[in-house]
Amino acid sequence: MARRLLIYSAKGPFTMSTARQLSSLSNWKTNSQGKLEREFTFNKFPEAFSFMTRVAFEAEHMNHHPDWFNSYNRVRITLFTHDEGSVTEKDYELARRIDAINWT
Repeated sequence: MARRLLIYSAKGPFTMSTARQLSSLSNWKTNSQGKLEREFTFNKFPEAFSFMTRVAFEAEHMNHHPDWFNSYNRVRITLFTHDEGSVTEKDYELARRIDAINWT
């Protein structure tokens, strides 16, 4: 018997399309609240801050702003469309743009 993995958002199970989008992202996961999340680690604080600045410009351009946490060389980004109460295409698009930032 085959096993199925169900992924849930705040509004219920993700569709297959949503699961495919999540699997196509680099190191993003859904957290316990059903939000997209990824943690980045840098060598030093200035690199982390520079990365956050580049993400801020992308987010502002999209008018879609992440929740994030920074501690020295770590940045944790959480994406969720608050108006919809779930992860939406805007979150996936911002995650793709974040992944495209050359930060190494």
